[in-house]
Amino acid sequence: MIFTSFEIYKYSIPIEPFVIATGTMYYAQNVFVRAHTDAGITGVGECSAFPMIVGETQATCFEMAKDFAAIWKGKDATDIEARLNELDLYAAGNYTAKSAFDMLLYDLAAKKAGMPLCQFLGGRKRTITTDLTIGIDTPEAMAAKALEYTGRGVAIIKVKLGKQPIEDIERVKQIRRAVGPQTELRADANQGWTFDEAVYALKALAEYDVRFCEQPMRKWDDQLLPELGRISPVPIMADESVYTHHDAKRIIENKAASYINIKFAKSGGIREAIKINEVAEINGVQCMIGSMLESRLALTANVHFAMAHKNVVFFDLDTCLLGQLEDPVLGGVEYAGMDLHVTDAPGIGADVDQSYLDKCVAVII
Repeated sequence: MIFTSFEIYKYSIPIEPFVIATGTMYYAQNVFVRAHTDAGITGVGECSAFPMIVGETQATCFEMAKDFAAIWKGKDATDIEARLNELDLYAAGNYTAKSAFDMLLYDLAAKKAGMPLCQFLGGRKRTITTDLTIGIDTPEAMAAKALEYTGRGVAIIKVKLGKQPIEDIERVKQIRRAVGPQTELRADANQGWTFDEAVYALKALAEYDVRFCEQPMRKWDDQLLPELGRISPVPIMADESVYTHHDAKRIIENKAASYINIKFAKSGGIREAIKINEVAEINGVQCMIGSMLESRLALTANVHFAMAHKNVVFFDLDTCLLGQLEDPVLGGVEYAGMDLHVTDAPGIGADVDQSYLDKCVAVII
């Protein structure tokens, strides 16, 4: 099965502004790739750039995608390792752009095998229940949003923090007061605190029964994570500190976090996500599968991955519920409340409506 051509799209999706500690996103900066082969099988992949986290933008991903497609054109689409190694040799990092190409390789492989992706990855369907995130706002507005969520049956709420600790504590206090003790609260500081701020905030947040806190400090302060973990009554989850399985090994060996958050856009896609989870599972560290601002296409791939890996026990797959104003995806995962369900279609089982793509900036390689 040989690659014959690639369609690459600046796959922008309008959203309601989404605020985290390090910045605000005003639209989903995604890139969609559709690969054609001489076997008549088409593979699809999507990446979602989040500049303030990964340092890549839609524009950089689009340009890198052109180069990646040129490297692969005319080559064997079934040799996943060889193809991905070529991208790693060509460019260091650029994990977000790489994740779209990784995804289409696995889509093609699962389609060729006649299996849904989760089965191809060695798993089977299981219940996947996501949290729902509240972006940074005033404590009162966040508490009102949390109450709205629970009224819709949301049982797990992720709270974005990482500003001034006193204000962050007030945010969680008011949310807990609004939703009561039965709702699980998770915190995510997105690298927003210093060490001293993290110590202060996490000690205070323990009063409000916070399940864990993601990435309290900048990743360049990873050497301080083991000490913070010893002090903090709230377990710490490493997110921006773990891009690859090498990072996962370092974090685990240093006893720097209780959990690890895996994201395709950070790791380069499914292959590296598998390696991160393997390192974590061997060492008894449970993982979460997270997301940026992907459409339901990449979200579907995330769900398949989660279903195939029992060590992935936390799910932050609410990306399509965070104010996306358009849904151009055909097929794919569906939300039933906060549960996510996939079909038995081979591969990822999703594509993007061509009429939507026709309005996007595109190139064919």
